[in-house]
Amino acid sequence: MQTLSVSSLNEQIKTLLETSFTRVFVEGELSRITYHNSGHIYFTLKDSASAISAVMFRGNASKLKFTLEEGMKVILDGAITLYKPRGTYQINCFTIEPAGQGALALAYEQLKQKLQAQGYFAKELKKQLPRFPRKIALVTSATGAALQDMLKVAQNRYRDIEIDIYDALVQGESASSSIVEAIQLADTKAYDIIIVGRGGGSIEDLWAFNEEIVADAIYNASTPIISAVGHEIDSVISDFVADLRAPTPSAAMQMCLPDTNELLQYLDTISNQFATHTAQKLQAKLQEIEHLKSLYAQNSIDTKITQKLQEIQSLKQNYSYVVDNLLKVAQNQVQSLRKMLESSHPKFKVKKGFAQVSQNSQVISIESLDVDDEFELMSDTLKLSAKVLKKENIL
Repeated sequence: MQTLSVSSLNEQIKTLLETSFTRVFVEGELSRITYHNSGHIYFTLKDSASAISAVMFRGNASKLKFTLEEGMKVILDGAITLYKPRGTYQINCFTIEPAGQGALALAYEQLKQKLQAQGYFAKELKKQLPRFPRKIALVTSATGAALQDMLKVAQNRYRDIEIDIYDALVQGESASSSIVEAIQLADTKAYDIIIVGRGGGSIEDLWAFNEEIVADAIYNASTPIISAVGHEIDSVISDFVADLRAPTPSAAMQMCLPDTNELLQYLDTISNQFATHTAQKLQAKLQEIEHLKSLYAQNSIDTKITQKLQEIQSLKQNYSYVVDNLLKVAQNQVQSLRKMLESSHPKFKVKKGFAQVSQNSQVISIESLDVDDEFELMSDTLKLSAKVLKKENIL
């Protein structure tokens, strides 16, 4: 019996396995996933009873649309191979599909959740589109029908606009890179709006707008961006990241450009409103001027002089009457004072058998005198000097 070296045995096993299992489809659950910095992906595929190692080399891994996750059920398309240095066999994966779900649909949901968690869809970050843009950049295929549709809408809707076309691949493996380069270039040219879009197609046709690098380019742009991809029923990642989503490329132009006819009608309305408002303001100012003129006339120097002259004339006319009244009032006052004087004069106060008692030229009461006090008695015709000899109360 021939004796084999370990290497020879492994080589024979490798040849047997690789010729017997050139193409296998295996369904199982992913486990122990490792994304190596070389670009290769290593993992284990298992079911309830057993497990097998697997590898997806960089060339095939670069085409994988979704991210492998622990516990995910998948279907592998590959071949059985032996790793001679260790003597272990594994599946060399060509493609991987999610079990029960398309790879693109899964990749779409994974990226959508990732970007949403990073804040790419936040409404507060959406940039406001100018109402009257002057320069617009179109990132699309220069030979596509979508471009002609957009140009036609612009021609019919609003001609006072500068439109520049940034030709980009919108389908295929290189499309995402082409779109990113066009967006980044247009973003440096001070456009008012950038429209990124293409016509309808399958999910594969539109996939470039679901790539993360396109989402990053839109998110990092300083220019407001409209995503106008496919038809209204189509939904791509760029729609969520862009500042505005348009259901179609044509709708994008309608949404960002004003309608010339509507503008003309609006200008007519504004003109009428301006004329009416101006007339009302003018009428109000004229009334205010008339009021001021009236106030001025009432308070002017000429008016005040006229009023004073009228007052003087009135005083002249009433002078005699006023003087007579003043004289009568004065006479009445003199008469009243005379009566008061007469009533105070001793001449009119003394009655028969009575005399005024005074002391030191001051009128006093008789009760204030004491024995030996000297005092005067005075009538209207006679003054006597006297002395108290005796003081006696009568009552």
